[in-house]
Amino acid sequence: MADVAASWHARIPADLTRVAELRSLVRSAVDAIDPETDDECQADLVQAVDEAATNTIMHGYRGTSGWVDVAVERVADRLIITLEDDAPTFDPTVVPEPDLSVPPDARRPGGMGIHLIRASTDALHHSPRSGGGNILTMTRRLDRRPKEER
Repeated sequence: MADVAASWHARIPADLTRVAELRSLVRSAVDAIDPETDDECQADLVQAVDEAATNTIMHGYRGTSGWVDVAVERVADRLIITLEDDAPTFDPTVVPEPDLSVPPDARRPGGMGIHLIRASTDALHHSPRSGGGNILTMTRRLDRRPKEER
C-alpha cells in the first residue's frame, strides 16, 4: 500500500453532546485531506463515525467518563478512519446482521448502528487495544461506484 498522503486526529470526551462536534470535525478532516472527495463518500464516513462513537459512548462507557479518539487518513485510493477508546472490549464485526424483513415500525428501537456502519464502509476491522479498550478501523474507497461494484 502507498504511503499515507495526509492524516488528521482528534479526541473528544465520551459525551453524547459532543458527537455533533465530531461529525463536523470529520467533515472538515475529509475536506482537508482530500478536497475532491464526493459528498456521498463524505456522508458515508460521517455516518459511520457517528454510529460508532454513539455506540461506544452509550453501550461501552454507559455513562462513565472516557474518551473517543478519531483519526482520518488517506492511503492510496482509500480513506481510513480509526476510532479508539478505553471502554470494555466489544467487537462489532461479530454482531449478526439485523432481520431487514421486519418492517421498521415493528422493530425495537435501536439495533441498526452496526448495520449502518457496514453499509457506509467497504471494510470494518476490530482489535482490542493494548491495556484495554477497542480499535475500530473503517475503510472507504474514494471512487464513486456503488459499494456492490467496488
